[in-house]
Amino acid sequence: MRVLRDIHNLPKFENAVVTIGSFDGVHNGHRALIKKVKSLAQKVEGEVVIITFHPHPRQIIYPKDDSLKLLNSIEEKIQLFEKLGVENLVIVPFSIEFSQQPADEYVEKFLVEKFRPKIVVVGFDHKFGLNRQGDINYLKHHGKNHGFEVKEIQKQMLADLKISSTRIREALSKQKIKEANQNLGYHYMLTGEVIRGLELGSKLGFPTANLKVSTKYKLVPPNGVYAAYVWYKNQRYKSMFYIGNRMTLEGHPQITMETNIFDFDDSIYGEIIQVELVDFIRDGKKFDDLNALKAQLQKDKISSQKVLEDFEKTQKLEAQKKSVGVVILNYNGKEHLKNFLPSVLKTTYSKTKIWVADNASTDDSVAFLKNEYPSIELLQLTDNQGYAGGYNESLALIEGEVDYYVLLNSDVEVTPNWLEPIVDLMSADKGIVACQPKILSYHKKTHFEYAGAAGGWMDSLGYPFCKGRIFDELEVDKNQYDEPSEIFWASGACMVIRADKFHALGGLDNSYFAHMEEIDLCWRMKNAGYKIMSCPQSIVYHLGGGTLDYESPRKTFLNFRNSLATLLKNQRKRKLLWLIPLRLLLDGLAGVKFLFDGKWRNTLAIIKAHFGFYGMIPNLLDKRLKNRKRINANVFGSKYNSAGVYEGSVVWDFYLRKKRTFSEVVFEPQKEHKRK
Repeated sequence: MRVLRDIHNLPKFENAVVTIGSFDGVHNGHRALIKKVKSLAQKVEGEVVIITFHPHPRQIIYPKDDSLKLLNSIEEKIQLFEKLGVENLVIVPFSIEFSQQPADEYVEKFLVEKFRPKIVVVGFDHKFGLNRQGDINYLKHHGKNHGFEVKEIQKQMLADLKISSTRIREALSKQKIKEANQNLGYHYMLTGEVIRGLELGSKLGFPTANLKVSTKYKLVPPNGVYAAYVWYKNQRYKSMFYIGNRMTLEGHPQITMETNIFDFDDSIYGEIIQVELVDFIRDGKKFDDLNALKAQLQKDKISSQKVLEDFEKTQKLEAQKKSVGVVILNYNGKEHLKNFLPSVLKTTYSKTKIWVADNASTDDSVAFLKNEYPSIELLQLTDNQGYAGGYNESLALIEGEVDYYVLLNSDVEVTPNWLEPIVDLMSADKGIVACQPKILSYHKKTHFEYAGAAGGWMDSLGYPFCKGRIFDELEVDKNQYDEPSEIFWASGACMVIRADKFHALGGLDNSYFAHMEEIDLCWRMKNAGYKIMSCPQSIVYHLGGGTLDYESPRKTFLNFRNSLATLLKNQRKRKLLWLIPLRLLLDGLAGVKFLFDGKWRNTLAIIKAHFGFYGMIPNLLDKRLKNRKRINANVFGSKYNSAGVYEGSVVWDFYLRKKRTFSEVVFEPQKEHKRK
């Protein structure tokens, strides 16, 4: 990273993407903004240029105001920007003269002349120039004349930035160190020189390094003892850190900051160290004598060591946790995003990233996302490729970034801890390649939902059905399917899948466009010997019919055509010889039923589906061969896992034997077989 302090001698920037601010804290909100700036720079093949000011403008404009408390010194800020991979950090020396520039001079002599920006990223409330006369509209006007684009930091992100800074200061003032660190994205730090103290700690057996921070404006948490790390010459040491006056000693009222570094005895007077606060241990208090103080210090050391050990264990476990990417495919789904995205953002699993993949929407859902959720990464596709093509292209863009993908419909409401049970289940068994939660109806939460229910099965003729749903008959959830179990296919409405296997086994079939493509992929994975699971400890609620109504002729066409295609691609050759003709006959009977029900458009859709299937046969046979090669290269255990296959006919059981529940269809025949 280049740190540039001389604004009269700046390098020539190439397509600079510039953003300006004090960036106090360089916290998670700032990090999201910087990520956005880096993304813009990548698109225009330009450089990231962060402009900040030192001293802080308030220190110059209000020199007698001692209320200003900063989260970072300038040295700490530089360190944090470097860790974020910023290319250029320009530190502008702030002065009264600088603040008195007219807005025109600020734009032309400062921004344009010195940075030649391609894009300037600022907030809608950004003010600049003498008497704050310049604003974003003023900047946009000059941008047209000087060839730069102005990108607005949306209100929500600005609110997040302010909330984060406020929360951090409030948390620190209340000794809530963990909360502050969560908002910062790192441990709150105090940097300074080691100075001589009274050396009382050495006499008590707890030698301390006394810290003098580099600026009086640095926010120092309230008095007390803290578990901390100390960085010295690029080495990290465990320690306990004390802030406060020496209440046990008379005549020493001044505030001191000192740290007892564990297993360390070097003399470091005059050296620079950095103290990172991990957690609060106790308030400062006065002791009767030095022996009582010494006994308490021993307890404080044990407490601090325990805090740091627990933190490192948690950190280690966190590093081992699988990362999850939730990818929501959107097409003209602004209302769904508005209603259901907030629940996804409340997901508690710590290693979760969220993307919205937009399938070339023609509504204003993209603008809505940019305005309301600018921190969510948006994958914008150039045309609507349906569910299959949309996910294939989107997941190709993020390949290698996470361990598991979640294919999540935009009309699904999730519960906060929905991911933990699934990730735990899949992490414990490498043979599990995909998993789905229990899917209940959004409007009727006591019932299973059509698209997946408690897990997908397949009958001997290739008809899919679910635990909790046979054709359009939905069961009440009475916890009857609450044990994790193997299934044949996981619902595309909410499917968690190993990212590497998704790509290795060919992903979804683009030609399907929508419907049955997840069953086709799952069958391929089953042919490779993998397990697919239902995890009912995870619960989500699906609106259903959010893209196509369940009785839509278009959906009928896709389901019938894609079902035949799935059989031809995945079923064993011998069985196909009699199964395909039988399925064509049964599809014809389904068409007759639609006709008698007055749904002639659905009958026509089945006819079109058959002709569509005939036209696909050469291509499907070619895909069958390619899939076989992928399967052979990715076999797990023995080939073909038949769990989730019902050897009977669900059509026969449902329409002729009047069986309406999964238990009646699958479990009762098994019981009868055992009795015999």
